[in-house]
Amino acid sequence: MKKTAEIKELKFDENGLIPVVVQEVSTREVLMVAYANEEAILKTIETGYAHYYSRSRKKLWMKGETSGNFQKVREILYDCDGDTLIYMVEQKGPACHTGNTTCFFRKLAE
Repeated sequence: MKKTAEIKELKFDENGLIPVVVQEVSTREVLMVAYANEEAILKTIETGYAHYYSRSRKKLWMKGETSGNFQKVREILYDCDGDTLIYMVEQKGPACHTGNTTCFFRKLAE
């Protein structure tokens, strides 16, 4: 991937993290939300595959490293405040650990 903006424009929280909304590039469907630190973002740019920071395991991880459900990142967007990212991805297999296509398969209200 080619970097077009500086990471210094991003606003990380007090733990050095920034939320990442993940969307399927072809449908724009929201697949999941995760967190990234600067290292995860740089690794994503370097490899072209989505990397995140696990808050529970306190370590970097690549989506699909155990499941095989990789995310090829086509574009990284950031919002007007610089405090949220969107990874536009080509998802291989389901995005959710439950086996669902997206993590957003349950309804709270209608």
